[in-house]
Amino acid sequence: METLETLSEKLRTTGDIQSIVRTMKSLSAVSIRQYERAEAAMSGYEATIDLGLAALFGERRARGLPLRGGRGRPAPGEALLVIGSDRGLCGRYNEIVAREADACIGEDIAVLAVIGARAAARLGAMGHSADHLFAQPGSVGGLRPLVLSVIVRIEGWTRSAGVGRVSVVHNRREGRLRAVPVDRQLLPIPEEHLEKLLEDGWPGRGLPFFRADRDRLLSALVRQRIFVVLYRALAEALASEHATRLAAMQSAERNIEARHEELTAAYRRMRQETITRELLDIVAGFEAASGASHHRWKT
Repeated sequence: METLETLSEKLRTTGDIQSIVRTMKSLSAVSIRQYERAEAAMSGYEATIDLGLAALFGERRARGLPLRGGRGRPAPGEALLVIGSDRGLCGRYNEIVAREADACIGEDIAVLAVIGARAAARLGAMGHSADHLFAQPGSVGGLRPLVLSVIVRIEGWTRSAGVGRVSVVHNRREGRLRAVPVDRQLLPIPEEHLEKLLEDGWPGRGLPFFRADRDRLLSALVRQRIFVVLYRALAEALASEHATRLAAMQSAERNIEARHEELTAAYRRMRQETITRELLDIVAGFEAASGASHHRWKT
């Protein structure tokens, strides 16, 4: 049976948990905004990279050359990068991205890389062991070093692991809180993307030109495009993770508030019963003492 002391201890513990949940809610809300700003800041840079690609491939088409270079067929191997989470309390976030990655993994996958230990554990439970595991950045400042590290690995895969196609799977936020999986192709640049760039045309009245070596310029532009796409994918994934965690904390806060109200009501009821019992004991003792005193007086 519960006592006033145990109920009081449960109320204190519930209050502490409630304070932690509110703090996590605030941190998630702030983080969502930071990652959204980081993702939006890259949109202008991506537009600049696309203009460079449009100038380069527009010049190839004007010379009557195919968009793809004549260096033979690309390597058959594929690399898949999965962006998940290192931290918990985010609902089904890692399960959603792991299921999408599971659907993308085929016989041609030569390399499976994962950002986030919890997503790697989910994939491991599905029978897919990660070849490379990256730690998730803890802030916006950690996005750039991680992206550069991944790009170095991608270059190594294309040179020594027989990889000709690289894709990334991650969650992005849809609406305020919902996480939706997305599959993006990093290498080679999707044909439909190049066709759209050429179809949109050059935004200015004059025609673009360049003096750099075409192969070196293409290599630099592709590398910068990989950087932009990966950076935005990471920012979107982290914003989605914090949005999912915010939703989980909001649900937890409602449950904690309901539990706190139940404990408060039980404490007040128990306290009232204790006070009533003590008063009855006092009255009974007073009556017993009065009866004994009256008996002695009559004697």
